[in-house]
Amino acid sequence: MDDMNKEFLLDENITFLNHGSFGSCPKPIFREYQEWQKKLEKQPVQFLTKDLYSSLRDSRVALSDFIGCNNEDLLFFENPTTAISNVMYSLDLDHHDEVLMTNHEYGALVRAWNKWNKKNTFFIKKQSIELPIKSEEQFLENFWEGVNEKTRVIFISHITSPTAIIFPIKKIIKRAKENGILTIVDGAHVPGHISLNISELDCDFYTGALHKWLCAPKGSSFLYVKKDHQNWLKPIIYSWGKYGDDPGPTEFLQDFQWQGTRDLSSFLTIPTSIKFYNNQIKPYQDKCKKMCLDTYKRLMSILNTMPITKGEKWIGQMISHPLPKDIPSNLKEILWNEHKIEIPIFNWEGLDLIRCSFQVYNKDEDIDSLIKALESI
Repeated sequence: MDDMNKEFLLDENITFLNHGSFGSCPKPIFREYQEWQKKLEKQPVQFLTKDLYSSLRDSRVALSDFIGCNNEDLLFFENPTTAISNVMYSLDLDHHDEVLMTNHEYGALVRAWNKWNKKNTFFIKKQSIELPIKSEEQFLENFWEGVNEKTRVIFISHITSPTAIIFPIKKIIKRAKENGILTIVDGAHVPGHISLNISELDCDFYTGALHKWLCAPKGSSFLYVKKDHQNWLKPIIYSWGKYGDDPGPTEFLQDFQWQGTRDLSSFLTIPTSIKFYNNQIKPYQDKCKKMCLDTYKRLMSILNTMPITKGEKWIGQMISHPLPKDIPSNLKEILWNEHKIEIPIFNWEGLDLIRCSFQVYNKDEDIDSLIKALESI
């Protein structure tokens, strides 16, 4: 792990503690990405109308094995925001219906739900989750207080973006299914971060980013759609659909695979990204989590603030920790301009949070640099 930073393209002069936002693509994967782009430009017609589809299928099969689902239930999207927006577009909701989510959801998707709500006039309900979370039972009952007879959809993160908490969503999904409620899971931070088996979760929709913790090139994400819903999920963009000799085994895949001319090279690197993860990331994930927990303890000590969760089970390779009230409002700029530390700081529910992400290229010295910088402010 000590030499893994050489496998990435990151600037060696900065302390990068923000893998969670956009990820970072390793050199071998990026080289393959560029090779696919060269193939596209060498013979665009042959590549886009014939060669592309078997390669896309190879990527779907590799991904389905990795995340535990049928490859024909997977669609590729550039990012989870686009994927979830497509689900919103197809939902049939009116003013009698409610969409339930927590107060920990990703801001861009909360905004997307609100924008779509203005057109369709359903009700969005945010259920506040009490902190610190102490047990799965507490979380489940706390969340379920927001459910009523009008609840049609549950939208929930698997790993939250602002608070970096691993939510125990399996019990939520099971209970929702028993009550006839549709489940849409935002798993943007999950693939390559924690283990995932979508078939075992048994949710209706699941989206994940592959350019974050799986380290694929930017613009590589997926949407899982349970077969029960494939007849009513419609693409926002319609194009040729069945295009080429063998664009896909189902009309569902055909409609979504071809949406006009675009560069799909990032999706074609998925098998290589999974191989890189298995060989060069997975063996070091326990060390990354240890760095996370060590940082948690050191932040508690120097900031004199309490964590937002209790116990290791809620934490992966990313943590969010409250900052004290007297911290400078421009702390993020200070850390970058004076210390060259890239790290997100934001306000969530009245709390100023600092979020640290650890990937295999990070070292203990990165933690030391952050702590030293915070102590100097």
